[in-house]
Amino acid sequence: MKKINKNKHGFTLTEMVLVVAIIIILAGAIGIGIADIINAGKRADAAVIKQASDLRTHINDSENKLKGYGF
Repeated sequence: MKKINKNKHGFTLTEMVLVVAIIIILAGAIGIGIADIINAGKRADAAVIKQASDLRTHINDSENKLKGYGF
């Protein structure tokens, strides 16, 4: 019979599956976090566009009022 060499270095299948599972869980958590950040950025962008539109409207209204006074 051959002797089994117990001094082999390496990883078992269970260890590899565990590491892959942990990496998948971390990648999912990071993906969700990034998606939240992207959505917050889109909401902020929409708010800035709305504020700019409101400001343009206010400026135009003010200019029209000033034209009435001869400015």
